[in-house]
Amino acid sequence: MNGKEGALVLFSGGQDSATCLAWALTRFSPVETIGFAYGQRHAVELDCRRAVRDLLPALVPAGRGRLGADHLLDLSSLGQISETALTRESAITVTEGDLPSTFVPGRNLLFFTYAAAIAWRRNLRHLVGGMCETDYSGYPDCRDDTLKALQVALNLGMARQFVVQAPLMWLTKAATWRLAESLGGAALVELIRVKTHSCYRGTREHLWEWGYGCGACPACHLRAAGWEAYGKGERA
Repeated sequence: MNGKEGALVLFSGGQDSATCLAWALTRFSPVETIGFAYGQRHAVELDCRRAVRDLLPALVPAGRGRLGADHLLDLSSLGQISETALTRESAITVTEGDLPSTFVPGRNLLFFTYAAAIAWRRNLRHLVGGMCETDYSGYPDCRDDTLKALQVALNLGMARQFVVQAPLMWLTKAATWRLAESLGGAALVELIRVKTHSCYRGTREHLWEWGYGCGACPACHLRAAGWEAYGKGERA
């Protein structure tokens, strides 16, 4: 990795994107962030991202002084055309096509396309996202093949050499907690535990061992299982 090359991190305010931000700060400079308001049911993540972004850089010694601008884009049109449990107050189920009802078609494709447009203007080469197909919800736009194909399309369409980075792609949730610990120690793990948001329902009324959430949705189940596995044997 070339520390002189800039990166743009897709930063939602959740566990995975916060870990990716810490990861990027140790490798690239400058590092900017981008978030999206798309009518998500858990819009509380947008409030969380501000606090996490403010506090995180001080906990990553190798990345101090590298954090640059933040970009928050309004993609409310995506929420308007999406009939999903992530953009509507509806039950979280599995659909006929074996996809979770929280799947928002085109979401990550749009996110990376808009991010690339910002990166093109800001002269940032690396696009960093927290997508993963190891412990994940089954979204097809989180797959490694999808991101590789998207990188090709972005580079052809924008005449640039962007690199789509997905450092969590082959990590379990437990390994993601461990990565955070390796980047910023126990302080970063605690910041991610109590300040980030993953719950699809947007609930922050109860603090569990693994963080805030409803404790019942798929995102909470994944995060809780990862925390339990991390605590049982994957702590450094």
